[in-house]
Amino acid sequence: MHASTSRLIGHLRELGNLVVAFSGGVDSSVVAAAALAAVREDHAHTAIAVTAKSPSLASWQAELAVRVAAEIGIEHTFVKTNEIERDGYVRNQSDRCFYCKQTLYQFLTPIASQRDAVVLSGTNADDLGDYRPGIQAGKDASVRTPLADLGMDKATVRAVAAAMGLSNSDLPASPCLSSRIAYGVKVTAERLARIDAAESWLRSKGIGDLRVRLHAGELARIEVPPEQFSRIVDLQRAHSLTNEFIAMGFRNVTLDLRGLRSGSLNEGLVTLSVTQS
Repeated sequence: MHASTSRLIGHLRELGNLVVAFSGGVDSSVVAAAALAAVREDHAHTAIAVTAKSPSLASWQAELAVRVAAEIGIEHTFVKTNEIERDGYVRNQSDRCFYCKQTLYQFLTPIASQRDAVVLSGTNADDLGDYRPGIQAGKDASVRTPLADLGMDKATVRAVAAAMGLSNSDLPASPCLSSRIAYGVKVTAERLARIDAAESWLRSKGIGDLRVRLHAGELARIEVPPEQFSRIVDLQRAHSLTNEFIAMGFRNVTLDLRGLRSGSLNEGLVTLSVTQS
């Protein structure tokens, strides 16, 4: 057992009943697996993984969450959230993630109350160094962040996931679909569905680590690792990638020659603030 695994399980054992905000990604999966191990050891408490289902959840991620929760053996359920109805979310300023997470925790809080439980997120220590307004929403809702609290960074989390035998230990990070829409461009269910379709099409052609960013004018900006650039060119030649994307509703398509970068839409943000209302 990885040393950090024991620390994490011991930490969670002290918290009682547990509700895990579960995306199926490696961070929340490690928290979920440790939560189940913690309650199994004391036999007095329960743990459940809850996945938010909304237009911002990619279709493949919903399937992933079901599969990984089954692998872990933890009780799992979906809760339908309504962030798409909130003005702060739809207008898509730099604080959009705050409203998304605030909505998520508003839906998880009743579940936690019914179970006399605490809510856990998969925030890791590396996340604290990035612009993540959703972290403030978690603090406001008294959500616990065991990975960050124990100083576990992404590399450690992946090592723990591998030691636990989790199948997603090397899964590339993939934030929600709304993070693909450039700030100032309104978030709509149609745009989210279009991004999901575009990324699903690229995945069906063998490209797994990618983002399709949507900018003003319905421009699709494809980000892939530089070693995949030639694959995008091949898809254009063999399958007319641009025609496929235009048929989905995009007007123009471009390849970002800087390559895939997590949080690239945050580049250039000057004022990092969260407006609460």
